[in-house]
Amino acid sequence: MSLSLGIVGLPNAGKSTLFNALSRGHAAVAPYPFTTIDPNVGVAQVPDERLDRLAALLRPPRVVPATIEFVDIAGLVRGASRGEGLGNQFLGHIRNVDAVVLVVRAFRDDDIPHPQGAIDPASDADLLLTELQLADLQTVANRIDRLHTQARSGDRFAQQEVAALQAIEARLAAGQLARPAGSGDDPAEAAALEGLLTAKPFLIVANVDEDELAAASSGVTGNDELPLLRPLGDLARRMGTSVVPVAAKLELELNELDPRDARDYLASVGVRERGLEALKRESYRLLGLITFYTTTGGREIRAWSVPDGTTAPRAAGRIHSDMERGFIRAEVVAAEDLLAYGSVASAREHGHVRIEGKEYVVRDGDVIHFRFGV
Repeated sequence: MSLSLGIVGLPNAGKSTLFNALSRGHAAVAPYPFTTIDPNVGVAQVPDERLDRLAALLRPPRVVPATIEFVDIAGLVRGASRGEGLGNQFLGHIRNVDAVVLVVRAFRDDDIPHPQGAIDPASDADLLLTELQLADLQTVANRIDRLHTQARSGDRFAQQEVAALQAIEARLAAGQLARPAGSGDDPAEAAALEGLLTAKPFLIVANVDEDELAAASSGVTGNDELPLLRPLGDLARRMGTSVVPVAAKLELELNELDPRDARDYLASVGVRERGLEALKRESYRLLGLITFYTTTGGREIRAWSVPDGTTAPRAAGRIHSDMERGFIRAEVVAAEDLLAYGSVASAREHGHVRIEGKEYVVRDGDVIHFRFGV
């Protein structure tokens, strides 16, 4: 599956710098609004310490990690829901991604003006959410208008969808996100939520100064050294998400260094992990994905991402549709067992290789060899 996250923020929040650091891309960066007009798309590898250990054990010529697609979307401004700035073009780009990364500015630089006139990450995040909520309110109202005729004619599902839309409309008007009210199993509510911006999962990135990175990485909320970020942490909790502190400009510079030199530099300033690694890992977890692995005749080890709860045939289809259609069985060993015993053969001798059928639900860390017919 292709996991796509849209990077959204006010102008000059550091979105394109973050995108370039993530994807080693070349999005335009400048201290004025709307440098990004058409969205830039880049692919970033998901950090996977378990894959690194498997590769060190098996020593294949090729190691292929899971990836995330990041989309750098033009800066949003107040009034975007009414067409200000890039308006509908901007909102249309957000509708095409699986999840949204809100980038808010928490760094100070007199040469880069803030569109709101002051550095206030929580206020910026609230503004972004408000514009998305207003756009959703308009979408919901339009859908209710379109469905009324069908509902009045006695179409039962249309009546249920209108009721679901009206409930969503009330939640949005109260400042809430367009999230499922119950278990998420209601077909009418699922249809009503389709395409709504605030129904998507969110993650917040605080683009911090380099000299604040160590304090920020030790915990955004409750940190007296970072008064700008404490309200942002409160907002994230209300949204049911988290805040990842990243010094985007520093991350871009670290990309130019040897990985060992980059780690040494971060250690010297008291930072345990690159912000980009934390962001990619949190993004990967945002949609409830797990990782399984395949090996190909000693030539390759590859990580695959699938939603938690995926059956073995569906996981096989992630590799190729023919494998799903012709699925026979899966030979499965947990990555930790493979690492402990040193080879699939040894793990099999000790009873740790299982034969699983069509009902098997793939577990995070499975190393799988699929058997299929054509």
